[in-house]
Amino acid sequence: MADLETLIETGNKPGIFDLLTQNPALASKDTSHGISPILLACYYKKPEIAALIANFSTNINIFEASALGKTQEASLLTEKDPDLVNSFSKDGFTALGLAAYFGNEEIARLLIAKGADVNIPANNGYNVFPIHSAVAAKNQNLTKMLINAGAHVNVTQQAGFTPLHAAAQLGHVELIIILLEHGAEVDIRMEGGKLPADLAREKGFVEIAEILSI
Repeated sequence: MADLETLIETGNKPGIFDLLTQNPALASKDTSHGISPILLACYYKKPEIAALIANFSTNINIFEASALGKTQEASLLTEKDPDLVNSFSKDGFTALGLAAYFGNEEIARLLIAKGADVNIPANNGYNVFPIHSAVAAKNQNLTKMLINAGAHVNVTQQAGFTPLHAAAQLGHVELIIILLEHGAEVDIRMEGGKLPADLAREKGFVEIAEILSI
């Protein structure tokens, strides 16, 4: 497993293929991070490697399907067990949270239609909501989708970080507009007292900081 983790981290597709060909069971075992090799590759932003590992896995779960964007698999899994839509992965995220973070709009739409609660945060101490993940992914469509499904725009993750704090820090004007149009508050302070405008200013987005200071 240590070899597989190193190969994933370095993006060595031929090495991964050779290793899993010799020992395909590794694809379905947990890594030292407590998550599957598929999710580890997703977190490293290596979707091609995640897909390669998935080809060796005998049992893709709802969280892997959501991270990979495998809509058909996710649909079948949720039909078999509807409670999966609001369950938590081993690292504490919902399937919707993972779909949002990895920008998989079709999966997110499916999960919401199946009854996924858009206002359930991660239960791993970070308190990340799906809308935080959508903003972090700079995905306007997902952010709108979540808001239209009832996502609260002023929820706070760890340290009091709101979606507007995230959008301001990214300097993403379109996301800022979407959030403001749906009631995002500019005067919510993080732990330590920073406003969204402060984060924008720190990153050099002076005009955005001025707008958010009004």
